[in-house]
Amino acid sequence: MRNALVSEPRGIFVGLATLDVIHRIDEPPTANQKITAAAQFVAAGGPAANAAVTFAALGGQAVLVTALGADPVADLVRSDLVAHGVEVIDAAAGVPRPVPVSSVSVVDATGDRSVVSLDAVASDVPAPEALDSLIAGADVVLVDGHHPAIGLAAARSARRQQVPCVVDAGRWKPVMADLVPNAPDMVCSGDFRTPGTDSAEGTAAALLADGVPTVVITDGGAPVRWWSGGEAGSVEVPTVEVRDTLGAGDAFHGAYCYFGAAGVVRLAERVEAAARVAALRCSVIGPRAWLAQLSHDRRRHR
Repeated sequence: MRNALVSEPRGIFVGLATLDVIHRIDEPPTANQKITAAAQFVAAGGPAANAAVTFAALGGQAVLVTALGADPVADLVRSDLVAHGVEVIDAAAGVPRPVPVSSVSVVDATGDRSVVSLDAVASDVPAPEALDSLIAGADVVLVDGHHPAIGLAAARSARRQQVPCVVDAGRWKPVMADLVPNAPDMVCSGDFRTPGTDSAEGTAAALLADGVPTVVITDGGAPVRWWSGGEAGSVEVPTVEVRDTLGAGDAFHGAYCYFGAAGVVRLAERVEAAARVAALRCSVIGPRAWLAQLSHDRRRHR
């Protein structure tokens, strides 16, 4: 665990970093149609990366362990993350490899997003040698299932060193079968399904039966459901005018990690605080503008 003299929690985020090219549009184009966007944004993205940015904006020390490599796009991703307070550990430093670029469209009227990207589920990049020592100094670890060898090594290291580990379960990936036995917390999207289940409730029951202590399931604007220690409950999501849903789940994960590491012990309170952060994300256009409001709110409530 971290040194007691450090006032803010330290989180290690393991997984995907992309370059997101985002366009706000009135409606999706039809086949062979060209349209003009109302606005354009370029920023680092990816589940672990976005969660790390949120954790840092809340005041935590965020470290992202990912695989970028020797690609000009990598410099763009790294510079954006560093500018938003995230330390980047590149497990593929110096290796020529393509950095995933996400093409994102956000419908202006609803905030709904569509994403096309090259992910890193099949990545074979090994874990960096410093991973154990990084985790030893952390209060929480998040793994998103991308770069599987690094993620599994991180989850196992966190379990050995008794550091809380959160698995971001957006969709089933092959590595999940190995992550589940090492995951104290599974924070799942409403669409996440374990093999052989056909509902969120069935997935939660299967994870609990497999020994996962805590399961949380988000579902957009619907209540967040949770199961832990033989108890279950739900938390209402704040009602906001939805302007941009890109990265809202990632913001929830980053905030969930932050509030847990900062000492919010009761699960329902942690979920409620994370839901407020995700709702704020949805209410502001663009991948980074909302962070100023988040930082302002944090300072105001200190």
